[in-house]
Amino acid sequence: MGHQPEKSSLNLQTGTAVVFQILLLIHTCTGQSEDLDPSQSIRAMVGDDITLPCSLKPPKDASQTTVEWGRLDLMPRFVHVWHEGQEHLVDQNRAYKGRASVSAGQLKHGDASLRISDVRLTDNGRYRCYVPKDQTENYVYLLVGSVSSPEIRLAGLDEGSSGVMLDCSSGTWWPEPELLWLDAEGHVLSAGPTETTRGSDGLLAVSSRVTVQKSPNNTITCRIHQKDLKQSRETHVHVPDDFFVVRSSCSVSISFSVLFCCLFLVSASVLVWRQRHLSKKKETTKTTEEERELMRVEQKLQDDDLKSRIRELEKKLTIQMMEAQNDADEFNKKIKDFQEETEKEAKQNKNKEIKTGSDLTLKEIVREHNAKLGERKKGYDKILLDIQKMIREKKENQNQVEWKEEKRENRQEEMKK
Repeated sequence: MGHQPEKSSLNLQTGTAVVFQILLLIHTCTGQSEDLDPSQSIRAMVGDDITLPCSLKPPKDASQTTVEWGRLDLMPRFVHVWHEGQEHLVDQNRAYKGRASVSAGQLKHGDASLRISDVRLTDNGRYRCYVPKDQTENYVYLLVGSVSSPEIRLAGLDEGSSGVMLDCSSGTWWPEPELLWLDAEGHVLSAGPTETTRGSDGLLAVSSRVTVQKSPNNTITCRIHQKDLKQSRETHVHVPDDFFVVRSSCSVSISFSVLFCCLFLVSASVLVWRQRHLSKKKETTKTTEEERELMRVEQKLQDDDLKSRIRELEKKLTIQMMEAQNDADEFNKKIKDFQEETEKEAKQNKNKEIKTGSDLTLKEIVREHNAKLGERKKGYDKILLDIQKMIREKKENQNQVEWKEEKRENRQEEMKK
């Protein structure tokens, strides 16, 4: 008989719990629903501690009543349940164990706000604060996001221009962000499409590549923005002037074009002068045979000397062209090897900052190539000076011959008189 009260108490507690469970199930689809107010949207980052608001109106003591926090998209749906002065965690969703709570002290003042610690990406969703006694419910939307600062690395040189290729990447974003490249003035640069990949943790990795041209500032910004979270992250980088290289093949083509044009002008001037001189000789019928022979010998000597000098210049140009082509091939091979090495490092998740040891290697490649271009330019300048000297000498010889021709004609006129 002494043990019957304990058994009766146990049955009473068990019956109360069963009745409470039944009441929770009955009230799943009941209650006065309130539309989700935009102001009731809470933004949080992964790892934050946040509070979802819920207040009884008018304020009253809710510490001895039932307050259910849940998500209707979960099974079981219960995030946290407060019942008659204590937590009721029997059917709590395992994802929230140890992370969800309400304040007993605040409940006495009608504040049933839910605190969630160490927010996870899976916490993203629509939460309901439900008070069965009053049959009222309030909805709060929790938007969980993740952001990270972007990293910029040097991807190499663009083979089609003198531009520098840059890669920007960032590995932990949610929801999907927008990636933009900006110049020093804040203008959006034209870039390749943004690539997005999802990791095993559900977060998104974004990356993009841009080719930039030399500018007065050379400061480039990679900005990543998430409009729903109203969050932005950006990284700036300054690209040194030494990284921008004018293609050697282009400079070689221009130099050789100028030099061959000069040679062509020299040859053309010689032909024109000879044609004019022959015409004058045909018109002059009284020039002595000895004078004509002397002129032919003199002209032949000058022509032979000019041809010899032109052949020598052509030989020098050919040598310069071959050496320049070898330099260009060597430079392009070094750049290709460098690009392959940087891509390999990127895949191995090594340091991706612009100021790395590999960047110093690229600087050395560019500096060496610029030095060779400087030496090549000195060779071109010397050949160009030789051509200009030939043109001056040819003009002087032409003027001298014309002066002699005029002098002979004047002497013949005097003899006629």
